[in-house]
Parts: sequence; C-alpha cells; structure tokens
Amino acid sequence: MTVSRIGPKIGFIGLGLMGKAMAQNLARNGVHLTVFNRRKRPAEDLREMGATVAASPKVLAQNSEVIIDMVTDAPDVQEVLLGENGVIHGAKPGTIVVDMSTNSPDTAEKVERELSQKGIRFLDAPVSGGDKGAREATLVIMVGGDKSVFEECVPVFEFMGKQIVYMGPTGAGQATKLCNQVAVSLHTLATSEALLLGTACGLNGTDLLKVLTSGAANSWNLANLGPKILARDFEPGFKVAHLQKDLRYVIELAGKYNLSLFGAAIANQLFSAVLAENAGEKGTQALAQMLEKLSNRQIS
Repeated sequence: MTVSRIGPKIGFIGLGLMGKAMAQNLARNGVHLTVFNRRKRPAEDLREMGATVAASPKVLAQNSEVIIDMVTDAPDVQEVLLGENGVIHGAKPGTIVVDMSTNSPDTAEKVERELSQKGIRFLDAPVSGGDKGAREATLVIMVGGDKSVFEECVPVFEFMGKQIVYMGPTGAGQATKLCNQVAVSLHTLATSEALLLGTACGLNGTDLLKVLTSGAANSWNLANLGPKILARDFEPGFKVAHLQKDLRYVIELAGKYNLSLFGAAIANQLFSAVLAENAGEKGTQALAQMLEKLSNRQIS
C-alpha cells in the first residue's frame, strides 16, 4: 500500500526523551520524514513508523527541505549542523534549518551566520512542556528568525505544539527560553520548599497540594511535579542536567547585560549541588531530595 505524504520533506536529528516523541508526532501526521540519531534503537522505532533512517546529518540534509535538530547543548548543535558530516554540507540553498534545542542567543546567531553563507535559512525555536507536551503535541514553541521563514514553518510546528509564538529576530527564541527556565527553576524550588515546610508541620501533602493549586500559589510545577515528589517519583520529564545547563546560559546572558538575577543564581547553585549528587539524569523535581538532605527530613 502506498502511503500518501503531506507537506515538505522533513529531516529530524536527535531522538532523545523529547525529540523522539516530537518526531513520532510528525510521522503520525503523514509527513515525508527522515531521521538521524547516534543511538540506533530510537531511529529504528521511527523506521517502523515509516521514516527513512539516514547515515549522517549530511545525508539527511540531502533529502530534506526542512531540518529540525533537537540535541542536548550548543556543541552538539554545532556538530550536527556545521561539523564534518553536518547539515551544512548536504543542504541545498533555500533549505530551512530549525534548532529546537536550548542553548543561547549567541549560538543561534553564530549558526545562522554560517548557514546563511550557503543560502540555508535558519530559525531558533526552543520548546517548553517537557516530555508530556512532546508526546501530546502540546508544546509551547518560541521562535526567532526571519518572520517569513517562520510563517512557512507554522504548519510543521502545528504537528508538535499548541502555542506557537514568533518572538523576533535570530536569537529571540533562545532568549525567551532562558527566561522560561528562570521561572521554571524558581517554581521548582518553590514547590519543593512548600512541600518540605508543609509536611514538616504535619500537613497532609495531598491536601496541601489541593489548596496550593487552587489559589494564587498555583503553577505548572505544583500541579505536575508536586504529586511526583509526594510519590517519590524522580524519573525525568525534564532532566536536572539539562536545566542546570540552561541556567548556566542564563547566568552568562545576565552578565552580558549586567543584571542581578539573585533567584536564578541560587537555583543554579542548588541544581549544581544536585548534579554533584550524581542525580543529573533524574527529573528536575529531584531538587526536593537535595533540600531533604540539607534539612535531614523527608517530604512525605
């Protein structure tokens, strides 16, 4: 049976916790999809859904009109896009590259400069919503770059996200995501501290969450990570190592503008301490365990 394909030919690089789910949503919607991932198993799972598996980012680029990367950090972005076997060596002029990972405005600007010399168009479009948003195609997508290129890509973004916002020129998407991570990290700290204090006072954790999520204190973290902390579930929806990496970029950006971000600096130090406990692969709610250790008391 011939499967009908819709929209542009899409290449997807990086099939980790979120990238795989995002690529699966593209595959389910019948796009012509080519994928690349360093580990074979996730790519094979996408092959079973009808995707083509490429041997390298360069090969993937030769067969794609829109290329998305969802990798860990700036060095990974530069490797898959600009490296020896990178996208830049296979993409045709006019191809659109979309970096959906989180790094920095400086990285976005550097990558855009390099790609534009080959006639390749670029957007920085990091996301928020964690693995749940990736699976359910409800991600928030914040986009920087040329607005006309953004408008071309909106139908592709709609396969993966629910709230898609154009934020400005190249780097604006990454700047927005770093603002998001400031709020996320401090909400995670607030959730952990509220539960630690409340249960130390003898309050029932479930009832406490019911109250906190019903009033002015409510946040995504309270509603989604609060129950996980009470259940002692520290598996990742978003990893500690990734948030701490993002906070390093926040501190660098704050320094560029001579900003005093005391909360972000404290959160950065606390998540660094969680990393030092070899908990980088745990979910960000593992911050609660660090506070428990410092207080010699368990949230229950």
